[in-house]
Amino acid sequence: MDFSGYVNTVQLDLPEDIPTDYPFNIPTIQHFKKIIFHPKVTYLIGENGMGKSTLLEAIAVNLGFNAEGGSKNFNFDTQATHSSLHNYLKISKGVHRMRDGFFLRSESFYNLASEIDSRDSEPGGGRIIDSYGGKSLHQQSHGESFWALFMNRFGGSGLYILDEPESALSITRQMAMLSQMDKLVNKRSQFIITTHSPIILAYPDATIYQMTPDGIHKVKYKETDTYQLYKGFLDNPEQMTSILLDDSI
Repeated sequence: MDFSGYVNTVQLDLPEDIPTDYPFNIPTIQHFKKIIFHPKVTYLIGENGMGKSTLLEAIAVNLGFNAEGGSKNFNFDTQATHSSLHNYLKISKGVHRMRDGFFLRSESFYNLASEIDSRDSEPGGGRIIDSYGGKSLHQQSHGESFWALFMNRFGGSGLYILDEPESALSITRQMAMLSQMDKLVNKRSQFIITTHSPIILAYPDATIYQMTPDGIHKVKYKETDTYQLYKGFLDNPEQMTSILLDDSI
């Protein structure tokens, strides 16, 4: 049987008395109807404030992942700040059963690393850190600790939900991440990723959704704001810098 992914679609199912508080007052969320996931890689992109991370978090929580990140075996709660959006999502799952899964969110990665150390320090707690490379994530730089997680913890046959992973990675590591993603995809893995990086966004066999105040629209790689803005700047940095630093504008 061809691999068709672990999750197929997500749609918003709001009651008649639609909530008016955050995040339901975000225009993108108000216009959101349905997303069809690619069986390999699906990207959510857009400007800050469009609700990318909020929607990604809601998808992860709806699927049983911890709001602050980790696998489904993590249930720590440093501060309950996640929205109730997950309660209004309907996610259709594929016929395949995942054997692995992970939700990575950059903003709470420190809390995740602390939770791993805390569990390993408990009597009889085992060695969770061995699945992350064997060295405390707190004893490495942010980039090295994320890379250790990505290279050691993600084993394949799983769903990996990543929120802006480029915040921890150099350009060369972002390129290497694409290569490792492909190896995991070939091991029947599925990715859902939010990113501002044109490098991480470049996986060739993927679906890209751009989030705007008008809703969520499928776009091609070179049509994305991410690609066009980076390309425009790098093609002529002197002109772009001159415009940006012009006090008269």
